[in-house]
Amino acid sequence: MNILAAESANPLLPPLGEIIIGLIAFAIVLLVFFKLVAPRFEQVFRARREAIEGGIERAEAMQAEAKAALEQYRAQLAEARTEAAQIRDQARAEGQQILEELRAQAQQESARIVARGEEQLAANRQSVVNELRGQIGALAVDLAGRVVGESLEDDARRRGTVDRFIDQLDGMSAGSATDGRTGSTVFVPGADR
Repeated sequence: MNILAAESANPLLPPLGEIIIGLIAFAIVLLVFFKLVAPRFEQVFRARREAIEGGIERAEAMQAEAKAALEQYRAQLAEARTEAAQIRDQARAEGQQILEELRAQAQQESARIVARGEEQLAANRQSVVNELRGQIGALAVDLAGRVVGESLEDDARRRGTVDRFIDQLDGMSAGSATDGRTGSTVFVPGADR
């Protein structure tokens, strides 16, 4: 019967004692796993999750700081550009003012130089007129003496004659300068006597 019993037993099914021992061992392994290993895995997973979440939060905080720094940089850059534009405009205005002042000084200096030149020209003209007056007076007296045939050696008479002659010349040049006409007048010494 042993053979029968051996034949009736299914080789695929383990004996019942082995099944019970296997179930008890499996329950002990599960109990150890849930009491010791699973909490450790939970701690490791929690620490990793917290580290990852903390890293994300830190990254977000750093990104927010970077954005704030970028905005501050942009604001400072815009302020610097505005300040540079103001400085440039102020420098242009000051340059224009300096140019105007230099131009005014140059005009004043030019006017002063022209006035000094005119004064020198008037002084030179007066000295030339005085010199010519003396020379013309001497020539006129000499010529008048030859024409009249008498000597005009008397100083008072000679000066009066010369002065009248020069006044007539001045009158002629002033008359021709004002009305544009030219004329000739003949001076005859002694004609006004």
